[in-house]
Amino acid sequence: MARAGGKARREYELEIVDLSHDGRGVARWEGKTVFVTGALIGETVKAQQTGRNRSFDEARVLEILKPSADRIQPQCAHFGVCSGCVLQHLHADRQIEAKQRTLTENLQRIGHVQPSDVLPVLTAQPWQYRRKGRFSVRYVEKKGAVLVGFREVDPRFVAQLAYCHTVVPDVAALIVPLTELIASLQAKTDIPQIEFIQGDGPLALVFRHLTALCQSDLACLSEFGDKHQLQVFLQSGGPHSVQPLREDYPPLHFMLPEYGIQFRFRPLDFIQVNARLNEAMIQRAIELLNPRQEDEILDLFCGLGNFTLPLARSVAQVVGVEGDAGLVARAAENAELNGIDNARFFAADLNEEIATQQWSRQRFTKLLIDPPRAGALEVLKRLDLTGIERIVYVSCHPASLARDAGYLVQERGYRLLQAGAMDMFPQTAHVESIAVFERA
Repeated sequence: MARAGGKARREYELEIVDLSHDGRGVARWEGKTVFVTGALIGETVKAQQTGRNRSFDEARVLEILKPSADRIQPQCAHFGVCSGCVLQHLHADRQIEAKQRTLTENLQRIGHVQPSDVLPVLTAQPWQYRRKGRFSVRYVEKKGAVLVGFREVDPRFVAQLAYCHTVVPDVAALIVPLTELIASLQAKTDIPQIEFIQGDGPLALVFRHLTALCQSDLACLSEFGDKHQLQVFLQSGGPHSVQPLREDYPPLHFMLPEYGIQFRFRPLDFIQVNARLNEAMIQRAIELLNPRQEDEILDLFCGLGNFTLPLARSVAQVVGVEGDAGLVARAAENAELNGIDNARFFAADLNEEIATQQWSRQRFTKLLIDPPRAGALEVLKRLDLTGIERIVYVSCHPASLARDAGYLVQERGYRLLQAGAMDMFPQTAHVESIAVFERA
């Protein structure tokens, strides 16, 4: 039996009976739950304990004694070390089935509700989809080497990537050149992260730097941008400190062709990471909301207007509300850019009192809501839902959706018609989902 820190680490043979919300296999041992990294449902594995808790253990696979029929060879050489994705060893079809199961189990266990109908899962391409993200950067003095990549499974370390199969091709092709670039800079110890984002035009990179960059480093960054035909931005402090390296960059943008809408955005703005899945998600959300020409629709946590502007094409009016004033301003600019005059936008903290807000006193017929991971319970408690006959809820966290679904059904007189998972982040354990509620 191996030892760590003077304590024995148990090795045991386990049968995996479930998959956890974070993609680990779930087993039972002497009445205790064991979460096993690298294991899949139906497998028998030899595992080594890596952590102890009063109610559960943590372990990692040492040997697969009986593999799952759904186990496949991971595509990435860094799988198991890099934390960017944890499900590459599971067939893509089974991944989204597991996410659908996570959603329905959360609805039942946390919200004590279940949909009348489970929606078919939404999927798009399983690879090269991620158009927005953040690489960590670290200069390792002992090795005299620069690391550019996502965090390792042990978050204290940065994975040394040569390629990534989940990011868009333009980003994947730049990982090694970026590593070489940072190594050549005088400020290589003072650049902790690089954010990337790409719409339908050039890639944009945001270099966070802790000290002022010298002229030679600025020249290197400018040359790198020209060579790879990308936009370079510098960030010396918080989000508002982001500045372009050159002033002649064209606006970053992406299109929604079905609705004839162009969205312009800034390099740190939130956009959905998976372009094709986003298009399918918007279409499904609108179908579920079933808009009529006379509808007045409220869109909470609206961001750049991802749902607001497409909805505006088919209803009387849409009101979008968002906590980030910068996103609200750009949403309004996007409405004007696309000739949409029946969408209005307001900035408001939706976790605070809303009664004094002008938009909250308006009557709406339908509600679309796309909150962050914490969910929308606070605003739902404060919102006057009188007259709102249908709610479409887009969620990035099934547990908060389940809690809010329970509140809407048990406290506010709605019934859960349909719910289903959407694979916004293939190869990861992240569960995106959508649900529709109707006044009972």
